[in-house]
Amino acid sequence: MALPDAAGTTAPPSQAAGPSPAGAGGYNGPPPTTAPPAGWRPPVHLQAAPPRRLPHQDIGALDAGEQRAQRVTWAVAAIAGAVLLVLGCLLCVRAFL
Repeated sequence: MALPDAAGTTAPPSQAAGPSPAGAGGYNGPPPTTAPPAGWRPPVHLQAAPPRRLPHQDIGALDAGEQRAQRVTWAVAAIAGAVLLVLGCLLCVRAFL
C-alpha cells in the first residue's frame, strides 16, 4: 500500500517513512552522554552510624525449636488428614445408601 506524502503523491512503503539514520533500519544505540566532572560528589549532610554487632546465636537451641515446630506441623497435618479421610468415608457411605 502506498502512502501519500506532503505533495499528495504516493511513494512505495519503503520510501514513505523516509531514510533511516542507521542505514537499513538498524539501531545506532543510545545517544552519547557526558560524564560528570572529576571529583564531583553529592554533599554529605549526615554520617551513618557504624553497624552494630549481632547477638550470639545458640545454634543448638535454634535447631531444637525448629524440630519442635516441624513435629507440630506434622501432627496438625496428620489430624487434618484423618478428619478429611473420615469425612470422605462418611460421604461415600451415604452416597451408596
